[in-house]
Amino acid sequence: MRASSALRRSLAAIAALPLLTLAACGYGSEAKDDGAAKVAAGAKKIDGLDTVKIGYFGNLTHGTALVGMQKGFFQKALGATKVEPAVFNAGPSEIEALNSQSIDIGWIGPSPAINGYTKAGGKNLRIIGGSASGGVKLVVNPDKIKSLKDVKGKRIATPQLGNTQDVAFLNWAAEQGWKVDPQSGKGDVTVVRSDNKVTPDAYKAGSVDGAWVPEPTASKLVAEGGKVLLDESTLWPDKKFVITNIIVRQDFLKEHPKVVEAVLKGSVETNKWINANPDAAKEAANKLLEQETGKALPADVLDPAWKSIRFTDDPLASTLNTEAEHAVKAGLLEKPNLKGIYDLAPLNKVLKAEGEPTVDDAGLGVK
Repeated sequence: MRASSALRRSLAAIAALPLLTLAACGYGSEAKDDGAAKVAAGAKKIDGLDTVKIGYFGNLTHGTALVGMQKGFFQKALGATKVEPAVFNAGPSEIEALNSQSIDIGWIGPSPAINGYTKAGGKNLRIIGGSASGGVKLVVNPDKIKSLKDVKGKRIATPQLGNTQDVAFLNWAAEQGWKVDPQSGKGDVTVVRSDNKVTPDAYKAGSVDGAWVPEPTASKLVAEGGKVLLDESTLWPDKKFVITNIIVRQDFLKEHPKVVEAVLKGSVETNKWINANPDAAKEAANKLLEQETGKALPADVLDPAWKSIRFTDDPLASTLNTEAEHAVKAGLLEKPNLKGIYDLAPLNKVLKAEGEPTVDDAGLGVK
């Protein structure tokens, strides 16, 4: 009876938590201000703008945003234009916030960006920079799944219908020859859409047999006895694929180009600092996660998670096109026209000023 009760509680948590989050906090919850983002004395507003609303996830794959917020890189670049952060659980919710003007700029995975762009007929957002590659794994219960073929017939969690990991898992399952209904998640393998915050509890309760998830959720599952069955980076050329981009509302980019440039400057400086100070950077990210969630990640979760992520200004545009093809194959997207999804001119201006090489849009840039 105890196991059965734990299972019911876990399933109830999976079903209820995303709705509660959205109902209580709108599209995203406001991040706590730890004082790192205080406006410097004598600083001036950029474009006369009071605030810029920036969205991101509490995932280590959004480490640029976490570190940049905690260390004050964004606020420094923005002068007296105050950063107003909002934390999300998954990409589709952040796209809704962007469309409703609840945020101006956001760190987000490729699949929600693609889906959001195509659903709006290419009129709502632009990808303006890269942030991270890697940091996604398939972690399973080693007592139930000992090889990749054993995944068939099991229950595998992904963060949300249509999010980047959901698309990646559905594509991988199709490549195994398995059939899965993309909407219901039912088929040769059952896809359970579960908020990253509750997936470890669902795993412990036995309501899922594994998960295709970003860091730090993947390493949390390993700490609970899970085994990494597959690192998604091994499926990509040179082990590089975009996991986090920076997007902006097109109207905001047009009206406040200097603000957008300042945020990108903060991002470039943050990535440079992360790559030069990996240990200090992961501690900074962990500190902000602790402030926002009330609990820091233990070393056995933080250390392996951080090592699996590469932080980069390059949006790795060619891999975005591939991920769009995966969404089409999965049945979650009609063949998209991605021409114009990128505007990398502001980023390349910042990179040139920093003495860094410019990046390419793979022919998908705005004209």
